Amino acid sequence: MVAACPFPCARGTPIRIRRMAEALARRGHDVHVVSYDLRQGDEPLPFTVHRTSHLTGYHRVEPGPTAAKLMLLDPMLVRVLRRVLREHPFDVIHAHHYEGLLVALRARGRRRIPIVYDGHTLLENELPYYPLGLPRAAKRAIGRLLDRRLPRRADHVIAVSDAIADTLAAAGGVPAERMAVIPNGVELEAFTGTGERRDNGPRLVFAGNLAPYQRIDLLFRSLRTVVDARADARLLIVGAESLEPYGGLADELGVRGRIDTIASDFGGLPAHLAAAHVALNPRTACAGVPQKLLNYMAAGKPIVSFAGSAKVLEHGRTGWLVPDEDAAAFGRAVLALLDDPELARALGDAARRHVAEHFSWERTAERVEVVYGKLTGGGTPRR
Repeated sequence: MVAACPFPCARGTPIRIRRMAEALARRGHDVHVVSYDLRQGDEPLPFTVHRTSHLTGYHRVEPGPTAAKLMLLDPMLVRVLRRVLREHPFDVIHAHHYEGLLVALRARGRRRIPIVYDGHTLLENELPYYPLGLPRAAKRAIGRLLDRRLPRRADHVIAVSDAIADTLAAAGGVPAERMAVIPNGVELEAFTGTGERRDNGPRLVFAGNLAPYQRIDLLFRSLRTVVDARADARLLIVGAESLEPYGGLADELGVRGRIDTIASDFGGLPAHLAAAHVALNPRTACAGVPQKLLNYMAAGKPIVSFAGSAKVLEHGRTGWLVPDEDAAAFGRAVLALLDDPELARALGDAARRHVAEHFSWERTAERVEVVYGKLTGGGTPRR
């Protein structure tokens, strides 16, 4: 597996790679992950990890492309992957996200090893949110071009959602026989019976990084609506040690004093979710499935989300969806769930049942095995 990202790390892409690798290793596969020398935590992993050498002065673990990654880290990753391919008789190279695919294509050379591209998102939607010194329209056009050109260079494509698969089939020309939709799983047992909620005012939670695509600006504006009606409401952000670069907006809206932050820690996440009344997803655009939504559902939390990133939720049954960009409506939805505990409980219970029935990393690994089998001539691959 090619992980052109900090690994392990408590956010979407690294979590998918780690949980998928763990599940495949449990099923008897010899899994190796090739990644940067950037990580969060040093806990032992049940598979082999090969890392680039340390790039002096580079410590960024936030998502998004940077000049250092593209010009320095990714070429280093190509060299590591070439060495690993010489040393081990692998059946498949499983490349995650576009940088992973580019690294895999460059390192494979003339070897007859099939490459699986794992598409977690669409760059047409995500690239415009990164500060690359280009107009937003130009970044969207570049993302659309990459979505069209790169995935079809892989021998098989795995998409985390139907929306990504449909786009890659239509725009990228990836035929159906080379495409599979395999969503993320969730650690359901980790979110069972953890912690308890204190009755000291409404508690809201957002779990995730502060990347621009998360739309923290809308989150803070919706919080203003909530605080106007419930002055004792507080928001906990799990995944950030500070509010930068949104501190100025929090001050302008007068909500900084109602916000708490805590660094990413999956071990503590279940307790933080258990203590919250409502879980929030302010992201407006996501072709995939944000991992935070699956975690919220596993914890049995009532969820308020913008519709554009909530394809896994059904309005009024497993979550409460509001129109994209409407921060006031988002805030009013939070208040509606705070004022109706029975509805909130019903949404949370239904969400947990849904995720228990349809999302597990073991099921994800089973579906990945099917793809590997097709590429290696059928049966269960050796590695």
